[in-house]
Amino acid sequence: MKRILFVLLPLIVFSLTVATSCKGNRSGDTQKKVGSEEVETLTREIEEAVYPLPTSAEVIRMLTELEVGYIIGISNLPQNVNNYISSMKMALNMGIYGADLSYATLYNMEQEALNYLNTIRVLANELNLSPLYNERLYNEIKQSYDDRDRLVSILTSAFNGTYKYLIDNDQEAQAIMVVAGAWVEGMYITTHISETVYHVEGMVRVLMEQKKSFDLFLEIAKPYADEPSVSEILRLLEPVRVIYEGVDESITVKEVEAITLAIEKVREEMIS
Repeated sequence: MKRILFVLLPLIVFSLTVATSCKGNRSGDTQKKVGSEEVETLTREIEEAVYPLPTSAEVIRMLTELEVGYIIGISNLPQNVNNYISSMKMALNMGIYGADLSYATLYNMEQEALNYLNTIRVLANELNLSPLYNERLYNEIKQSYDDRDRLVSILTSAFNGTYKYLIDNDQEAQAIMVVAGAWVEGMYITTHISETVYHVEGMVRVLMEQKKSFDLFLEIAKPYADEPSVSEILRLLEPVRVIYEGVDESITVKEVEAITLAIEKVREEMIS
């Protein structure tokens, strides 16, 4: 993401310089001041909007709006956290458990939410992210169970903080792992909320939104394709890319079935 920012800033500066220089009714000093302030504002906005995709909390909210029930056992088991030793697996499952936390939280499954928050805290401690997943976060979640918009805001802020911390500490590959894990788990839950997913009203819209997110994920991952962990994830997701590549403005039953199977395989690799 820092690379993207470094590319964007010169373009922003150039664009604003041209724009302000064309305003002939202002003095040179005023033009310079306005341009500088606008550059600083845009720079700050870019740096703050670091999480590249809709968070899993936003995806899960779309599912709750379809009025489908919570499925016990669909999420990654909390006890599996002890199996993840490599930084790649920890980062992937940080994203996966983040989606599971959103799933339990937005369905008001309080004990499950606590279990996943504790699980995430184990991984956060290993990845030096523990300040982001503290008791205060759980208290905020607990106090907001009747306010879904507030819950989404709290969880989204946590995901943003995770991604930003990793990027700021030059851990771009791990940041991409977190995003990949969250996206895959969001898709896994989406495609397993019903035995006949395609016929759930509104589901096609959710799957098409996920296609947009997937395309964006590939875009941000591509610059780091030489990193072994990123290369491995892109390899695992290649079947999904091929299927989605054939999807245009809508998605067929056959394509939903193919995506479901592909996501199952990728997810199994991630959580095993």
